[in-house]
Amino acid sequence: MERGGVVREGGVTGRGIYSSTVTHLTVAITVESLESAHAAAARSAEHGADLVEYRIDSFADDADAVAALVEGSPLPCVVTCRPTWEGGAYEGDDQHRIAVMERAGLAGPAYLDIELATYERSANLRQKVELVVDHAGQARGTDTGLILSAHDFERRPRDLFQKIEAMRDAEACRVIKVVWWARSLRDNIEAFEILRDAHKPTIALCMGEFGLPSRVLAKKFGALLTFSGLADETVAAPGQVGLDRMKGLFRWDALNAATAVYGVISWPVGHSMSPAIHNAGFDAAGHNGVYLPLPIPPEYEHFKATVGAWLDYAPLDFRGASVTLPHKEHLLRFVRESGGTVEPLAEQIGAANTLTVADDGGLRASNTDYAGALDAVCETLGVERAGLAGRRVAVIGAGGAARAVVAGFVDCGCGVTIYNRTVVKAERLAEELGGASGAVVAAPLDDLAGSECDIYVNCTSLGMSPEVEGTPVDVAPGSWGAETVVFDTVYNPVETRLLREAKAAGCRTISGVEMFVRQAAAQFEGWTGQTAPVDVFRSVLLTQLSG
Repeated sequence: MERGGVVREGGVTGRGIYSSTVTHLTVAITVESLESAHAAAARSAEHGADLVEYRIDSFADDADAVAALVEGSPLPCVVTCRPTWEGGAYEGDDQHRIAVMERAGLAGPAYLDIELATYERSANLRQKVELVVDHAGQARGTDTGLILSAHDFERRPRDLFQKIEAMRDAEACRVIKVVWWARSLRDNIEAFEILRDAHKPTIALCMGEFGLPSRVLAKKFGALLTFSGLADETVAAPGQVGLDRMKGLFRWDALNAATAVYGVISWPVGHSMSPAIHNAGFDAAGHNGVYLPLPIPPEYEHFKATVGAWLDYAPLDFRGASVTLPHKEHLLRFVRESGGTVEPLAEQIGAANTLTVADDGGLRASNTDYAGALDAVCETLGVERAGLAGRRVAVIGAGGAARAVVAGFVDCGCGVTIYNRTVVKAERLAEELGGASGAVVAAPLDDLAGSECDIYVNCTSLGMSPEVEGTPVDVAPGSWGAETVVFDTVYNPVETRLLREAKAAGCRTISGVEMFVRQAAAQFEGWTGQTAPVDVFRSVLLTQLSG
């Protein structure tokens, strides 16, 4: 195993601030046996990792075995034996633990990771550690660097900067590492600032769901390394993601200091397919961007504080976001209060799903849901939007999705009937969006069977997985035929029961996949100024749905 110069750490700039040249993607491996750990390290190397961290918390009984672990490692390695009091699994005494780490250091790892609290607690332990790591006073030839670390699994520690200063002042400390539990996305900004102001190679990470940006964007801000698991199921800390997701989904190899940041804002956000679609789009178009899941709790104050902080932090290059429930109305309010521009149709709909940040920092809120629906219908009919004028449209449902669809069709000059089980709700929506024009009327859902429309759009969740036998149309209208378009905004499953029955009646059908893809395409084009790779979006979404 090569060591030393393999691990490049950057240097110090003219203003005395450390600047990283490489951020190492490091796979954390919980060691259970020598063979399984080396096998995991070999797989990590095959999948593109730069380093591995051997967590020997439960493997510290045999110092010779730990030395063999280091000596036979397929990749340069960090050795860590974390005690339970700092989030690890080691339950023994410090004397034995440091003796094992001392033996590991003699085997030549790239780094030893020791808690700052341990290092400061005992001069004897500190001396043992310093015997095997590289520092100015070291007489023995070694390339092993010392990482001094501090972790807080509850919150940002109050003495965070005192800890950083102590690590910076410790002569033997080559790398500063601070990790804490993020309570909001705003915590990431402080981690980024720590990296930007570093005087030594530094690792600054946030744990938990809110901390993902600190892990993915570590490369943008010049961290020495970031951690992942070999797979999502084998991660060693809350908030880590698997190596394949880091390299594939989040485009690790393409990230750099100039990477623009985008994301999907929602609550919850864990199962969103938007990161897969947009990151694949950035890759296909050669756009230097990364798209992240951005969880923000449902209250407006959380939205305002978090989005405001991300926009104010210029080094982040936050350039736009998809915004879903429960924040679509919050986006409108935020952009209005910030002096930005709200697209007129988004204003009429009363909700926006897209935030775009201009080069001069100006904000724009828009709604691409209606655009996705209209574009899907226009392609099926082979017409431009102007060619929709005069067509009769039946919209099923009166919720948020229906608002966008109805507003879009009315804007194109269509006559719209809203069918809903609760007629009063449909009447309110018709009055709000149709006004005095009479272009929008309401009707009970039972009247749908006798309707004669050109286009039918389901804007309810009926038929969505797992309730795939649900349908909003119990009795198909007798008018359905070859000239009828039936559009289901549900995209999982791709072909709903409604679409199957419409196809059997000879209708032309449109899956919700098309609306999803096209609204995402409109977002992409607004952010990047490039033509969206719609075929890539569709392929990625279908792959996600089939998985």
